Parts: sequence; structure tokens; C-alpha cells
Amino acid sequence: MTEQQLLLDCLQRLNRCGIPYMLTGSMASNYWGIPRTTHDLDFVVQLPPSAIKRFVTEFRGDFGLDEAGVRDAYQPPHQFNAIDRRSALKVDFWLLQPQPFAQEMFARRVRQVLFGEPAWLATAEGIVLHKLLWNRIMPSERQLGDAAGVVAVQEKALDLPYLRRWAVELGVTAELEKILSGEIRPKST
Repeated sequence: MTEQQLLLDCLQRLNRCGIPYMLTGSMASNYWGIPRTTHDLDFVVQLPPSAIKRFVTEFRGDFGLDEAGVRDAYQPPHQFNAIDRRSALKVDFWLLQPQPFAQEMFARRVRQVLFGEPAWLATAEGIVLHKLLWNRIMPSERQLGDAAGVVAVQEKALDLPYLRRWAVELGVTAELEKILSGEIRPKST
């Protein structure tokens, strides 16, 4: 199973079970920016405890997914994963958190069609800010390169006032301005 096939499979399962979700991480930055190889998928899910059984049932069989592990995600770090038994690829699920940026990023998600399947994705601005935030937590040229790749591809379509406002809130203004000025560039492919 390829990453593309796994993404399509996960989108179909999420759409069937009706759990609000958002594709984020490298796959979303690949959509908005300059693609790179990735070995996992990242989703933010709005998963109330009452929907856990339905969610686990939808992923049963092809995925190593433990209901107790999902329930544990209600404690930090608010994340659980599912391992695709067909490919050994990992799918990370992050529970939607109450912080203002997380809530706004989720509220602004957009519906696109990926490989023929409806999909909810983080916006290009959300991905840039999220990548910069992750870089602040765990510095990585990969995060900066992904953010710069999204800016390079989406430059004219980006909501710059929105980006700058949230960059101040998140403490990533210096990195954002370096990307916008071209001082930090995407990796060449």
C-alpha cells in the first residue's frame, strides 16, 4: 500500500464514521506546497468519548488500533496512532485541543477532493503557522522547509495579515518574516 492509497483509505473511513477531522502535517504541506516524501499521516480529530467505539470499529482489521490507547489520548500528549498492517505506515491522530490557535485552525479547515474523495484539510496559512510552531518546539530544517515550500507555492494567495497576527501570538514572527523575505527557502527537489 502506498502513502497515497493509505491516505485515500483513511479519508474514506473518516468520512464514513462522521468524525470531524482535518488533514495536517506533511501530507497537507505537500498539498499546499512543495511535496516531499513522508512516512506517516497526521489528522486532528474532534472525537468525543461517545464516538470512540464507532471510530475504532471503522479502523478495525487493517489497522493496529487499541480502544484503550484512544481513551488514553484524553491525557497529554493528546495523541494516538494506528499502524496500517498492510504497509506498516503510521497514522497519527491528535485530539483537537482548546487552545485558540488549534480551534481557529480547525474552524478554518477547507474541503477539498483528494484522489476522488472529499477531504478536510488545514489551510495553507494554518500549515505554515503549525510548521513554525512545531519548529519552535522541536527545531527542524524539515519543518522550516515545509513552511517555506507552502509560502513559495501559495505566496500570492496567502492571507498575510492573518499569518502575521497569529505569528505574533505563537511567537514565530522572526521565522515567518525570514520565510516571507526569502531568507529561509524551501529545499530544492
